[in-house]
Amino acid sequence: MNNGRFAISVHILTLLAVSEDEWTSSEYLAGSININPVMVRKELGNLRLRGLVASKEGKSGGSRLAKPASQIFMSEIYEAVKQQDLLGKGINSPNPACPVGKKINEHLDNLYEEAEKTLLLSLGKKSLAEFAKKFN
Repeated sequence: MNNGRFAISVHILTLLAVSEDEWTSSEYLAGSININPVMVRKELGNLRLRGLVASKEGKSGGSRLAKPASQIFMSEIYEAVKQQDLLGKGINSPNPACPVGKKINEHLDNLYEEAEKTLLLSLGKKSLAEFAKKFN
């Protein structure tokens, strides 16, 4: 995943984890990440749909974790923001008459699946709470 959404979402969720039960504004989150609050609200919406964040509107509103940080794993965050293949896809159509070209995409797909499974296993071993401890 090379679009930055994972990093933005981990940043948001880590801030919410260290803020514990406080409602944190999207402006505060955006200031920490140094991005537009609209982008933060878009990611918060996605994280809310995935059950990771709760939000409240109004003057004293904001966002906070929907469940304890110890129950959120990095693999869950990755899955929440994943949009495309981990390593990407080829942009051309290989020559089907070539012994490599006719099967390359199938074999690359298998390789990519294996790599992503390994990544998810690794990310699944670390909770957001463990990650957030690095900032105390």
